[in-house]
Amino acid sequence: MKTDMKRLEGGTIELTMVIPWEEVEKTYEHVVSGIVQNSELAGFRKGKAPRKLVEEKLNKGETYEEVLKKIIPHAYDSALREQKLHPVVTPKIELKEATEKKDWVIRATTCEKPEIQMGDYKKAIADLKASKHKKIWLPGEKVAKEEKPEEQKPTLDQLLTTLAKSVRVTLPALLIEHEVNRLLSDLIDQTKKLGLTVEQYLSSTGRTGESIRREYEEQAKRTLTLEFALEKIADTESIFVSDDDIDTDIKTAKTDEEKKSLEGQRYYVASVLRRQKTLDFLATL
Repeated sequence: MKTDMKRLEGGTIELTMVIPWEEVEKTYEHVVSGIVQNSELAGFRKGKAPRKLVEEKLNKGETYEEVLKKIIPHAYDSALREQKLHPVVTPKIELKEATEKKDWVIRATTCEKPEIQMGDYKKAIADLKASKHKKIWLPGEKVAKEEKPEEQKPTLDQLLTTLAKSVRVTLPALLIEHEVNRLLSDLIDQTKKLGLTVEQYLSSTGRTGESIRREYEEQAKRTLTLEFALEKIADTESIFVSDDDIDTDIKTAKTDEEKKSLEGQRYYVASVLRRQKTLDFLATL
């Protein structure tokens, strides 16, 4: 297999993979053999019908779809290893050329983790905290205890907003699109639970499909920026999560079923705990 890689503007990576016809043909033979072994034709026991008769009834288009399902994952993984890439998003796959007796051409569009410049986020957070103490409070003035300047603390949203403004990152369009699609998928699920269509929901909130997509794009940019920033801080400040931390968190599960589910998602639990530790670090700056 031949692989060509192009780095496009904005951090997008384009991989073009040329699959030799011999490999396509070999995979096709493997797929057809599997179909023959499981075929049921009148007058023959399961898997005993002559291959020629089975092939005559095959839909070639559907058969080649099965071939692609086997070829693409292997070709993509091989291309990543060859180019030493570490993508952070599911690739977009395009079949550029697929003619019998000729090499097939597949294109995958993906992206890696973008470079992020943190800026002086510690100073920005320190300035934020200092600004919370600038409220003038005069002796004898009646104010609630929690409103006294020395006890005011930035909210989590204020800390994250300050952090987001401090960093600089160019987010690949593919990554933003992936996050927007996830948000839209969540919206569809939520409206279904309410017994509404997306159109009905948007109409009731005074929004349109175009406006909600713009809204989600801005939300995606902020979410991704903060995600990469928090990860960079955790790496820089050596913030890690131990197995004991994970075990302790799993023990807080309310049911055995929930505990079993978390045991199977230890990596996810670790990522959530690490993010929380990083947020705690920011709060103490």
